[in-house]
Amino acid sequence: MVLIGFGHVGRRFAHLLGELKPELEARGIEPVVMGIATRHHGSLFNGAGLDTVQVAQRVAEGDLVGPASTSPSAHDLIAQFCSKDGMASPGSERDAAPPGSSAEARVVVETTPLDVQSGEPAISHIRAAFAGGAHVITANKGPVAHAYRALADESRTAGVRFLFEGAVMDGIPIFNLVRETMPGATVLGFRGVVNSTTNHILTAMEHGDAFDAALARMQALGIAEADASLDVDGWDTAAKVAAMANVWMDAGLSPRDVQREGISSADATRVVTALGRGQRVKLVGRASRTDAGVHASVRLETLEMSDPLGGLEGQANALEIDTDVLGRVVITQRDGGLEKTAYALFADLLTIAKSVRSSTVRHEEAP
Repeated sequence: MVLIGFGHVGRRFAHLLGELKPELEARGIEPVVMGIATRHHGSLFNGAGLDTVQVAQRVAEGDLVGPASTSPSAHDLIAQFCSKDGMASPGSERDAAPPGSSAEARVVVETTPLDVQSGEPAISHIRAAFAGGAHVITANKGPVAHAYRALADESRTAGVRFLFEGAVMDGIPIFNLVRETMPGATVLGFRGVVNSTTNHILTAMEHGDAFDAALARMQALGIAEADASLDVDGWDTAAKVAAMANVWMDAGLSPRDVQREGISSADATRVVTALGRGQRVKLVGRASRTDAGVHASVRLETLEMSDPLGGLEGQANALEIDTDVLGRVVITQRDGGLEKTAYALFADLLTIAKSVRSSTVRHEEAP
């Protein structure tokens, strides 16, 4: 496994691999992180495996992953990892593992920051992984929001998995929910509060807190995007709406196709007035099928307290999925945060391990 991007989420994932080691061992899974690539802290590759917790601690203290002068680029690191020689050090057990075995499964974990305008460089990282025969896990909604159709086709052609549960609502399994537990159901539309930062700010302003102070708290926690304007201007929600619409409704949207508005300190009066009437103001992302295709938007809406979205406090998120046979299904996340997004990466890793193992068993049982 290699980690492309090693910010807050990537480092929390590195710690989680150690904390949940008993769960991995119980399933016969022994992940080995061979490479880490970052944008500002250098890169490092070791076919025998890295001590990711130690590297995470160094980066958190401001040190480099590897020497800047000799650090491979993310693409070079992926290529080295996917090569036969890069899978393990010479003579190791992994080096001798038969092709297609679970011990040899290549996984690229992509957690670079969101580029809402293009989805790059994450899209290129993912394509490089597919080209090398590696499965991909990402918490970046940009690739799904900009290039889902193409990437899904490329992953199928390469015979690898492309999973992104952490891209929307952190660790809440919304994509898995539809994919695995709603066979035959058609998603007609959805609406949701899916940005923790803006919901925290709106809730804080209801109680008289200043916009800037509420945003600063989300930045201090590492929950707000690296560029906080992506949150407050509605771009993060627009990217998530495009991602969900692309996966569930084959919409072919990008964030630029989503009608969008954000929040600002000027909304404080509206927020407080609505609360006085027993209502709440929320930043709602939604999409629905129309005769002209899929229409998607992000806008401030005034909701009743009884609405599943209206009762959300602080960092809580919720999503209502409208289907043809199951009606409306609501899933709520009461507590968001970095650990939940890191857990989504962990859950996707287990999904890949399970699918690789099943494929290996079928291959071995075939006459």
